[in-house]
Parts: sequence; structure tokens; C-alpha cells
Amino acid sequence: MNDVTAAPVALTPALRGTLISVPQPQMAVVINAATGVPAKFYYPFAQWLAVERQAAVLCWDYRDFGASGQPGGSRATMTDWAIDDATAARDWLRARFPALPLWMIGHSLGGMSAGFQPGMDCVDRVITVAAGHGHLSAHPWPFRAYATLLWYVAGPLSCLRRDHFPAARFGLGQSLPKGVFRQWRRWLLSRGSLPADPALGGLAQPGYSGPMTLVAMADDIMMPPPCVAKMAAWFPRAQVEHRLLRSTDAGLESLGHVRVFSPRNAAIWPALIA
Repeated sequence: MNDVTAAPVALTPALRGTLISVPQPQMAVVINAATGVPAKFYYPFAQWLAVERQAAVLCWDYRDFGASGQPGGSRATMTDWAIDDATAARDWLRARFPALPLWMIGHSLGGMSAGFQPGMDCVDRVITVAAGHGHLSAHPWPFRAYATLLWYVAGPLSCLRRDHFPAARFGLGQSLPKGVFRQWRRWLLSRGSLPADPALGGLAQPGYSGPMTLVAMADDIMMPPPCVAKMAAWFPRAQVEHRLLRSTDAGLESLGHVRVFSPRNAAIWPALIA
């Protein structure tokens, strides 16, 4: 991958990212990260994608997280991340490469946010990975017991004692702003999920109408395949394709919710973008 460059970029005063690109890209791709997962985690996938599709790939961090700042004392919410930040990152890439086809690859939150963003008509294809209409009751046991304790007891108590949510203590990635944690909690304790949260302003109308692939992992206990399939109802005008990935399809040990983007699972990456 000697012909791939990685350049730090400022998307807005609050947002930082890295543009990973071949010299003469034929398409542009924005990767919207999962909650608690820093942009740098996606660099190996982005480098592979840049070569595989001759692309310019933008990896970026939500405000007050990762390269975009610190969560301690932040007032950021999931609404800020899912709508304002994700739209700003997409628009920055669109402006940088106005003549190229634009893809959005959204992981978990990064995929769910597409349903609420304005101006999605500029996107030529959306691929969501481990994103869905989730609820606490959808988790399999025994993980459901752990999640119940987290959302009802351990998580709220940890936020009372700190100026941030210590996500790493609970196996949920890097520390988050407290407002992000509280809104995330609200989504997973409501059967209406994101569409029922008034802070998000409802699903965008008329909504995305292009090709969309909803990718689920068979061994994902955080966002099981039925939750992923249920999210199709958020996009009634889109051309939706459902794709279920199994680790055994590529001779891998596991994929899970996050590690599908890990280099150890690179054998499955072609199936993500097929």
C-alpha cells in the first residue's frame, strides 16, 4: 500500500479526521464510527478500501472524543454526534471531491444516524454494519443480564461520580461524554429506539432513496441480526439489501459487534462492500 497517503484534516473547528487516499481516487467514502470506537481503529480497513476501490476514505472522530477532544466536562450528546457531526463530515468530503461518487459506511451508531441526517440525497450508496433498531430485550442471555445492570445501575452511578462515562470499564470502548451515554441509554431502554427520541427530531423526510446494504453479523450479541433487519423500516424509499455474515464463511473465529473491522478479520471485508 505504498501509494496510499494518510493526511490529518480539520473538518470543522470541533472535528478532526484523517483522509486516507490513493493519488487519483475514483470515489469518496466517509466512515462513521460506532460509539466509543476511535477513528484510528478503522485505519487498516480504510487503507484496504482505498486500494480495493481506488478511493479517498475519510475516518473522523465525533466531537469531544478521540482526536476531536476530551469527553471530560463535555456537553455533547448523541444528537450532536449523529446529526450535526456526521452531516458536517459528509459535507466536508462531498465538497472536497464534488465530482466523485460518495459512499457512506456507518458502523453501529454511524449507520443508524443516516436515518436522521438531512441532505442524504448526495450519497450514492449507504452500507450500515451492525446498526439496527435495538432494545435491551433483544440481547441474548447472559449478556442481557450484564446490559441490564449496566444501563440501570452501574452506568448511571459511574456518571454521578465523574465528569464523563468511563466506557472502557464496561467493555464499551473509550470514555464518552455523559450526555452521549445518557442518550444512548435512553435509546436502548425504549422499544421505539431512535425514532422515538424527540431530541433527534424524527426520521428525515422524505429520507434516503438510494441503494442501501444492511450488514448483520450472526454472532453479534449487541445488535443481533433481527434488530438490523428491523431498521429497514426507517428507510421506506431506499433500495435495501440485507446481508448476514458468519465468521465461518471466511474461516474466522468470530466477528461480533466491533471486531468485524479488525485486521484479523480482513478476510470478510470484501463481503462488507460487495
